[in-house]
Amino acid sequence: MDNIILGLLLLSSRTIYQLRERIDKGLNMMYSSSMGSIQAAIKKLLNCGYVQYEEVIENGKYKKIYSITDSGKQHFIEWVSMPMEIQSSKNPELAKLYFMGFSTKEKREAGLQEYVSKLKEQYDVLNAICKEAENVKVPDKNKDILHYQFTAARYGKDFMKFNIEWYQKLLDEMRGSKI
Repeated sequence: MDNIILGLLLLSSRTIYQLRERIDKGLNMMYSSSMGSIQAAIKKLLNCGYVQYEEVIENGKYKKIYSITDSGKQHFIEWVSMPMEIQSSKNPELAKLYFMGFSTKEKREAGLQEYVSKLKEQYDVLNAICKEAENVKVPDKNKDILHYQFTAARYGKDFMKFNIEWYQKLLDEMRGSKI
């Protein structure tokens, strides 16, 4: 979460609420957007000197607007420049799939159908982001940044598509009484 926040603050200064809102709009496949996880990361980044904040009053409301420091930018650039590492993709919901045979066929089917519907909703959001990317005009200095942000959205869209197809195939097998 730390580096996600640093990257977002590198793009623009934000409140914690704005950070959460931005994470919800496209980065939630990578990290949880819970206020607790964001606040914990901000506290850590403040202690490391990677972020700072300015207190402002806007429309009568007290706000802290966070920004990245030079050392935070250096830390982020070092992190983002390192080769990617293979991560285990832990999906706690796979445990349900593993033990699904203990449930009734009707409940399995209903649960999987609901899951496929949720995957389709997420796919639609990512698909809209990818379509939007086709028409975005940006200055040359920002093209690489935007290209890789939309590439991450395309990865998410393709991942959702794979999951939709895989779980739909499982549903079809269930309905065809193969299982």
